[in-house]
Amino acid sequence: MTAQSENRKASAPFVIMAKPVGSACNLRCSYCYYLEKETGSLFPHPTVMDDETLERFIRSYMEASPGPVVSFTWHGGEPALAGLDFFEKAVALEKRYLPEGFTCWNSLQTNGTLLDDDWCAFLKREHFDVGLSIDGAKWVHDQFRRDLGGGVSYERSAAAIERLKKHGIFPDLLCTVTSESAKDPLAVYRALRNFETGWIQFIPIVRRDQNGEVTQDSVSPEDYGEFLCKIFDDWKLHDLGRCGVQFFAESAAILSGIAPSLCVMAPVCGRVLVVERDGSVFSCDHFVEKQHRIGTILEDSLAQLADSPKQEAFGERKRALLPEICKTCEALAICNGGCPKDRFVPGEDPEKPHYYLCAGIRRFYSHAAPSLRKISALQRQKVPNHKIMETLLEEERQKWKGIGRNDPCPCGSGKKAKNCCWNIRP
Repeated sequence: MTAQSENRKASAPFVIMAKPVGSACNLRCSYCYYLEKETGSLFPHPTVMDDETLERFIRSYMEASPGPVVSFTWHGGEPALAGLDFFEKAVALEKRYLPEGFTCWNSLQTNGTLLDDDWCAFLKREHFDVGLSIDGAKWVHDQFRRDLGGGVSYERSAAAIERLKKHGIFPDLLCTVTSESAKDPLAVYRALRNFETGWIQFIPIVRRDQNGEVTQDSVSPEDYGEFLCKIFDDWKLHDLGRCGVQFFAESAAILSGIAPSLCVMAPVCGRVLVVERDGSVFSCDHFVEKQHRIGTILEDSLAQLADSPKQEAFGERKRALLPEICKTCEALAICNGGCPKDRFVPGEDPEKPHYYLCAGIRRFYSHAAPSLRKISALQRQKVPNHKIMETLLEEERQKWKGIGRNDPCPCGSGKKAKNCCWNIRP
């Protein structure tokens, strides 16, 4: 049945991550998992999504969405390579096909290097949210995020943040966590915080080579846990109400009884699909592979694809293959076994490998959960953020009473205080 003859709504909300230029990008980030799609057999002819495919995508998505909000996420590669004219056409089509009573929301995920004043004015006028990728401190960013000629890119991305802010847009900052950035968590966090955009997302880099070995730029589970804990301790004492960190906010919500909104933290996945520039639809951004192609918007209804048995099975596999040891883990609520792409550590059941970052998540949970619960409880009581931070600061000072340099660090890392938090103790 074609999209033209099938206009039913999907059974539940879903999101489409649109790739108008596929994996084409003006940067060559060394850890990028999507660049390889460009040279593979899936997309042999790199082009921009054509007008017919764009219109079919927007119309089909509008028809399939149960509403009342239809969320368009424009991703890449670097979606700005599609050009400003492309996005002006996209917005015009959204307005044409938006059902009565619905709201349309757009988000552009970009490295920022192509955003001039015309771009920023458009994004502001059309109420786009912007996610901008920048790896915190310059020394980390420029190590991994080079352009096609091998040049550094930090200054251009940082300038884009300031340009967006001048136009009244405060972008979400997306920062990868690599083996390098994990060496100095506070430098990375404070550099991001000091842009004063109000929101930060940390994305752990976990890659494997052709032999299945974890790459050198991947963050280790232990380092990832310490990275989160060090930043959490700084954030909770100084930045409540000033800066939101996605992982902390999502964890706090879950611990307060709210269902996870991020697929990586949810028991099942499968409601975030990908449409490539040729109209092909895939199960997930991390699984743009032949076996996970579920159809095409040129022939299929997006509602049918989102609710298809193949897609439902893809999402349910996360829960079905959860290792037994995870089911009794205290951190299960904020983890649920992690992203399926990162479940590759052999366990007691060869059919159910473990989550690579497990130790890091457990470390963060045991360290941060008590404070997260306290923060949430005090906020529900309408206690001002500065008072909450004062309370937490006093608790931290009490933890350090009687602690010497050679004593175990009270943060729970297992290291001596002098080798851990001694220089940043309150």
